[in-house]
Amino acid sequence: MPITPDTLRRYAVARTLFAPTTLAKAISKLGFVQADPIRAPARAQDLTLRHRVKGYRAGDLERRYAKLDIEEDFFVNYGFLPRATHTLMHPRTPRTALTTARRKQMDAVLDFVQTHGVVHPRAVDAHFAHGKTQNWFGGSSNASTELLNDMHYRGLLRIASRASGVRTYAVRDAAHDAPDPAQATDALVDVIAHKYAPLPERSLSELVSHLRGGAPQWAHLRRDALARAKERLASAAVDGLTYYWPAGENPASHRHAPEEAVRLLAPFDPLVWDRRRFEHLWGWAYRFEAYTPAPKRVRGYYALPLLWQDQVIGWGNVAVADGALQVDLGYVAGKPPRGAAYRRALEAELEHLRAFLHLPATI
Repeated sequence: MPITPDTLRRYAVARTLFAPTTLAKAISKLGFVQADPIRAPARAQDLTLRHRVKGYRAGDLERRYAKLDIEEDFFVNYGFLPRATHTLMHPRTPRTALTTARRKQMDAVLDFVQTHGVVHPRAVDAHFAHGKTQNWFGGSSNASTELLNDMHYRGLLRIASRASGVRTYAVRDAAHDAPDPAQATDALVDVIAHKYAPLPERSLSELVSHLRGGAPQWAHLRRDALARAKERLASAAVDGLTYYWPAGENPASHRHAPEEAVRLLAPFDPLVWDRRRFEHLWGWAYRFEAYTPAPKRVRGYYALPLLWQDQVIGWGNVAVADGALQVDLGYVAGKPPRGAAYRRALEAELEHLRAFLHLPATI
């Protein structure tokens, strides 16, 4: 059976929105969960996991993080990933070398963390009084927080937990053999392909280039790793675009028939993450507009893509006010689909949202 846009669309929905499972298994199956601090109405990582974890509630990842075999770190973006994958990126060698003064600061903080076990940035700041520093977007931050972030990125520290959303730190267990660079890079590329497939060739290439953040020490290996990945992965040309997906998977399988379900997706959900694929498969442009000036926004501050069956038909802006769910939906066609099936599925999704947000049910 030929591979068509319809085939790819059904395949993408079916493989990405797998049957809900446990939190640990969902993270393992996804390979990586992108994080974002904005709550509208919940953080992106929670909005992503709620479709894939049985009975998931907002904040479950943060509450259960310390007991899971996962790490919070940079991969192709910042987020959460299995510890086995995290280990492949370390020891990380950032492009910016340490000065002697910076190294002394880190050594002192490392001794402090080793002594105390798990530390809050406030405790480090109180002990060392590092003062203020300019952050990457031009504002002012505690120098201790910036130092801890740098130590975390370099693999000296790990995120132990969060206290009211604030990262707490512990010494990272570095007792691992350094991975073979080529094998590790291949494994990281496979995580990318598995999470975001089916991927247009250019999108795959761009995602592999994003590994310069997660594994900067192997930037020179990315080109060859991409070439090897293209040999391992299955592929097909569709409408002039070459798509790649894991070998052994069949995009044309009848098992990919769409469900009669509505889902409001996170802006960074793997189903909609790649805007190039999105426009090819769904025929319209979705943009994340939280950082767009309000007068220039087209669909809203934190518009969630609205999936019905295998079609992304619009978007929704969701908020909680006075203990009640508020939903403002927009449709590419200018109106919702006709028929009772869509209305029932939409109401079921809104009830799922209420439960996820710890709000009372309405039916």
